[in-house]
Amino acid sequence: MQIRQRGDDMNETVRNEWNDFKSFAFKGNAFDLAVGVIIGAAFGRIVDGIVNLLVMPLIGALTGGLNFDSYFLPLSASVTSPVLAEAQKQGAVFAYGAFITVIINFLLVAFVLFQLVKISNRVKRAEPAPPPAPPSKTEELLAEIRDSLKARTSA
Repeated sequence: MQIRQRGDDMNETVRNEWNDFKSFAFKGNAFDLAVGVIIGAAFGRIVDGIVNLLVMPLIGALTGGLNFDSYFLPLSASVTSPVLAEAQKQGAVFAYGAFITVIINFLLVAFVLFQLVKISNRVKRAEPAPPPAPPSKTEELLAEIRDSLKARTSA
């Protein structure tokens, strides 16, 4: 009998834990946050695609294939390679070109996001104004008193 009692208690505990988990995961902010993170990740891919697949090739074509990533200053005499990856293996380098690329990418992403927000604001329908609030009981009584006074003076 005691084994069965422990099993029932265990089932009840598991059931309570499951209900607590459901209320946490699906009814509160955790679920909204998860949806936001997933949509944010997907949206990030879209913006990244716009920048890297559409905008950066245009900039590369306009600048004659200029690539800042390969610009660096050697910080030790042992660095002799003109290629950044090899130069980093040889010694310390000041890779300012990669930093310039990061800044350019940030500015492009910010600009693309700005344009997407502007477009979404234009497409979004304007919400209708809420209906005016009904008059309060006091206002209704005052209107009745006013109307009855007008009726007396005009009669």
